[in-house]
Amino acid sequence: MRPRLAAAAVVLLVGLTAGCAHDGGTPQKAAATPSGYSEMQQKVAAAESAVAQADKDAAQDH
Repeated sequence: MRPRLAAAAVVLLVGLTAGCAHDGGTPQKAAATPSGYSEMQQKVAAAESAVAQADKDAAQDH
């Protein structure tokens, strides 16, 4: 039973390695920053600030 399980694990590992390799295993270049990225960062920062303020307000209520 163990040799069969080990063989299946090796086949799975080889399959994942082959499936994840691009261009013969060479890493691809990083993608350029998508449009609207800075706006998204501003929205995330605003949301984080709002959550922090809500936590502060909730802590004061107790």
